[in-house]
Amino acid sequence: MPVVSLPYKYLERLCGSDRKTIIDHLPMIGSDIERILEDQVDVEFFPSRVDLYSTEGVARAMRGFLGIETGEEIYQVNPSSITFSVDENLRDVRPYIGSAVIRDVNLDNEAIISLMGVQEALHWVVGRGRAKVAIGVHDLDKVTPPFRYYGAPVSRSFIPLDYDREMTLAEIMEEHPKGRDYSHIVKDKPVMPLIEDANGNVLSFPPIINGELTRVTESSKNLLLDVTGTDERAVMTALRVLCTTLITAGGRCESVEVNGVVMPDLSPSLRNIDVPSCNRLLGTGFSAEEIAGILEKMRYGAEKAGDTTVLVRIPCYRADIMHEWDVYEDVAIGAGFSNLDARLPATFATGHEHPVNALASAIRDICTGLGYLEVMPFTLSNEDVMYTRMQREPDPAALRVLHPISEEQTLVRTDILPLLLDLLRINKRRELPQRIFHTGDVVLSMQTFQKLALASTHTGADFSEAFATADALMRELGIFYTTAESTDPAFIPGRAADIMVDGMKTGTFGEIHPGVLNRFDIDQPVSGIEIDLHLLFPGQRETKS
Repeated sequence: MPVVSLPYKYLERLCGSDRKTIIDHLPMIGSDIERILEDQVDVEFFPSRVDLYSTEGVARAMRGFLGIETGEEIYQVNPSSITFSVDENLRDVRPYIGSAVIRDVNLDNEAIISLMGVQEALHWVVGRGRAKVAIGVHDLDKVTPPFRYYGAPVSRSFIPLDYDREMTLAEIMEEHPKGRDYSHIVKDKPVMPLIEDANGNVLSFPPIINGELTRVTESSKNLLLDVTGTDERAVMTALRVLCTTLITAGGRCESVEVNGVVMPDLSPSLRNIDVPSCNRLLGTGFSAEEIAGILEKMRYGAEKAGDTTVLVRIPCYRADIMHEWDVYEDVAIGAGFSNLDARLPATFATGHEHPVNALASAIRDICTGLGYLEVMPFTLSNEDVMYTRMQREPDPAALRVLHPISEEQTLVRTDILPLLLDLLRINKRRELPQRIFHTGDVVLSMQTFQKLALASTHTGADFSEAFATADALMRELGIFYTTAESTDPAFIPGRAADIMVDGMKTGTFGEIHPGVLNRFDIDQPVSGIEIDLHLLFPGQRETKS
């Protein structure tokens, strides 16, 4: 979770309360205080609460929680004549851009530090290390609209931030510190994303670096925001958080027209909350009026819509509100967890370890004993990782997400090995050897069961290593097995074998195919093992519908 530094003087000025009161109540709004220093307090917030990644966001929430200013904050967006054009040649590179203008800001040193902090936190949490979303903040008075977002050749040059000489885009990716950190996102693209003004001045080379020309300083009064990325929803989320943060800091927001679309939209979304459902979940007896009052304390707009219904206006920056239960949680926070009755469960039973968990625990002990490190990949994945990169045909029995929020999370995982290869890709710049494993649930045909996968990468990873590891694993599990030549396209033909138990295929091991390694951008050999545990241990299957 990101650590947010909150300077006392700036926080007290925005919040309208003293530091002791604020620090005493910070844990009550869902933060974990890391350290209390002489000039600031450092706190952690859950990744879902991106609106709290700045001093301004925390002050806004704390004013409501302390009763200083309750209810929703109304965000005025005035029209402007500023426009952006987006070229078609970015469609397959980095197609989405969000923009807004913030005028009359008063940026002292603490405000600039807060702005830089929320920008980097959004890069990490929403932007996935800038790959999904990258943010630029520019001094608007140094450039001339209209602006153009287009794909430029690597020979295009400008003066990047913190430099005093022009560099080509190719030189920036090789020599600039930010270029070395983030060039992998765009280096293989046919053109480079670039933002320039009407006079051809470069504002930004997203997702890598801004231009020195538009550097934001304490004398900057008018700002241009650009948020580029590969996911439109994530781009707009980051834009709304930035805009509302700077409005809270005292700025005025003006719209920008991007290819005919006026943005940002800072209006709230509406949702009806069922009072009995909320009380049943929290174990409370609040009336509709009481729930509305509590939600206003949490900076919602809320009003009684009936004896059993509350109409809620959800602030535009609350990207974490996806279900009524998320609002119920804020009711609990606003009411104060200490004010909720602690009750023993109505029923009592003695539990014991589930056989599936007992088996998984034994397997973890064996794998760690063999020198492998356990990892925890995500449960949601996509067809590209599960099948295309693995050179496998898509499984029609896979459970797909009905309304995915991104192209990265479109189905529930059906295998473990592809996720391990994706982790090796992410960590390919780390020291070798790397040996990792995971055992956990997969879903096929609406049934949940368990699989195990191990992967090893280093210069000597080969079939022999996979065979030795699989043999040791099966021996420790006390299972007699035989092998048969494998035809799995994820492995090199002739260097892979199927694990056969009682004449049935229960797993595969061998060397990963070079085509698979190329698709995962892995430049070292990889040996892999995957085993279907519900076939290996038929009595351990855990079915869920």
